[in-house]
Amino acid sequence: MEREGQFVGESGAFLDAVEKASRAAPLDRPVLVVGERGTGKELIAERLHRLSMRWDGPFVTLNCAAMPETLIEAELFGHEAGAFTGATKARVGRFEEADGGTLFLDELGTLSTGAQERLLRAVEYGEITRIGSSRPQRVDVRIVAATNADLPKMADENKFRADLLDRLSFEVVTLPPLRFREGDIPVLTDYFGRRMAAELEWPSWPGFGRLANEALNRHEWPGNVRELRNVIERAVYQWNDHSMAVDHVVFDPFESPWKPKEANATLESGVAASPTTEVPPTPVEAASVEPVFQDVDDMKEAVEAYEKRILEAALAKSRYNQRQTAKALNLTYDQLRHSLKRHDLLKT
Repeated sequence: MEREGQFVGESGAFLDAVEKASRAAPLDRPVLVVGERGTGKELIAERLHRLSMRWDGPFVTLNCAAMPETLIEAELFGHEAGAFTGATKARVGRFEEADGGTLFLDELGTLSTGAQERLLRAVEYGEITRIGSSRPQRVDVRIVAATNADLPKMADENKFRADLLDRLSFEVVTLPPLRFREGDIPVLTDYFGRRMAAELEWPSWPGFGRLANEALNRHEWPGNVRELRNVIERAVYQWNDHSMAVDHVVFDPFESPWKPKEANATLESGVAASPTTEVPPTPVEAASVEPVFQDVDDMKEAVEAYEKRILEAALAKSRYNQRQTAKALNLTYDQLRHSLKRHDLLKT
């Protein structure tokens, strides 16, 4: 199955953004794609290119944030031999590479003032000049730019050229964050889960269990679809029994009871922590088990239900290994078996 280039979702907000991009694609005008990280800005840029009359031309990408300010202009516009220290031979820039096609400028808001000035001329007149040259060259390039910054605010604060912003924002496609894409989390979860299961050559896709689905729906998704994909793929590959629904997800792969302490970390007493001190593993966290105490009208029944949910969460976190579950809950193996049997959770 293809790993990239797929549009998956059925929420109105998401489909409206895709439709807006599709309508703008045939027009040979600049388009600005706005959205938080991980919302799919590059996918929209590719769609704009492939649905345009330039579909058989080059699609060239430059992440403006990844280039140091001293090199970004040379990267965009090229340079002649000897233009600066280290420029031993002439080199074409991304504009020349994209001639006849589309140039996608990601993280547009990080462009230096000098690069903004030169970009403005390229957009306005269709001409670029290599660094170290006095001879302008004509290029036929459609520009699609992306940002997660508030460019109008930056323009008001003189941090971004207002005239450049005017020329690049013929159309603005704003992608909704995942937390506002109603109904898309289950769709994306199933899509990424099936794809990972196929990659691992599982004979069938068991889906996600109730605990995992509840946790996935509660999460705020600051990293949006990119974060969701990583969480789902990690959960599937870490799951040992593909005959059972995947029921454990890890949102923060860096979380660990053995996470290294900072060198200057101090204890509450003010004494520096020893670098050799080991932090003992903590019992299974019940953060995903959220009781609603104000709705309790039968204490015994509520306690039983809460205990069952703790057991379910602990089992899932321990990959249904009962001895590990007992250790995590600070129970003996026999105590755990008795509790599982009482709650009808005993599988074996």
